[in-house]
Amino acid sequence: MTGQYYEDLTVGETHDAGPRTVTDEEIIEFAEKYDPQSFHVDREAADASMFGGLAASGWHTASVAMRLLVDGYFEDVEIGGALGVDDLRWRKPVYAGDELSITVTVADKEIWDDDRGRVEFDLEAYNQDDVLVHSRTELVLVFRED
Repeated sequence: MTGQYYEDLTVGETHDAGPRTVTDEEIIEFAEKYDPQSFHVDREAADASMFGGLAASGWHTASVAMRLLVDGYFEDVEIGGALGVDDLRWRKPVYAGDELSITVTVADKEIWDDDRGRVEFDLEAYNQDDVLVHSRTELVLVFRED
């Protein structure tokens, strides 16, 4: 293993990743498979909806944020599993053409077992206008170096 271990992580440290542009094609493709509500799959229905246009599923937004997290930070952390997600929120709609970036903060940590520590990572996703569109707390097990 060559990444950061539990002992290397400091509460309060932050990491940024992104941006990644969300396209209308991927909004529709994701929604057709996983969240086929009209405002995610039908441009005309979306225009007439409360969103005023094609909006990404919140699950799509969460998935994009996860990809940014893995590619932009977790690839350098010795991940030993996950316990779940707390406080998942979709703050604002994400539309085609939005560029998403994330900020991840090490919020808390504690020893879990002989091999791993439990780390809470607060994740916030922003669009190109620095508007918070999504937030959650990742509950992750990180290998200990000892």
